[in-house]
Amino acid sequence: MDGLIAGRWKPGERIVERQIAAELEVSQAPVREALRELEALGLLTSVPNKGARVRELNLRDVYEFYTVRAALEELAANQAVVKLGGDVSVLEGYSAALHVDAADIDPLAQIEHAVAFHRAMVSAAENRILINMWESIGVEVWTTLSLRLFRVDLQVNADDHDEIIEAFRTCDPEVGRIVRDHVLSYGPSADAVR
Repeated sequence: MDGLIAGRWKPGERIVERQIAAELEVSQAPVREALRELEALGLLTSVPNKGARVRELNLRDVYEFYTVRAALEELAANQAVVKLGGDVSVLEGYSAALHVDAADIDPLAQIEHAVAFHRAMVSAAENRILINMWESIGVEVWTTLSLRLFRVDLQVNADDHDEIIEAFRTCDPEVGRIVRDHVLSYGPSADAVR
């Protein structure tokens, strides 16, 4: 997955399962499973007897991912705000890390902490089906792609989470909308994909 996200393989390029397994010094089984996951996320296409190829992504792909993620996180926020009852300590810890990452100019660490922030919020909803759906959409992969394409200012990315924390701290009834708008800001606008 890391090679795909880092741009090691270009759109249309064939990914050779055997070669990757040899490079990683693993059997082909875990590589095959990773390729299946990437295909399920829409990042690869696979043709029987021809192998997997990197799919050309477009703005619509990214937009569609973020609209689904935003809906899931809006629901999660509306449920989590009740469960958290104003206790935002776990979110504050990740927010502090996001600010350190911005100061250190460390985009990979910021991606890790941003995903952890959102995972903590979704987990706070204590809704197993919602958590499983959120986990299944490849948040890490798509977040990495969008931060490389759309949201390159690390300080802005860190600051954006402050409003969410305040909404949870005050049990703001608009917390779901605030989270939804935040998530949507990481992808292209609806106008950009028309």
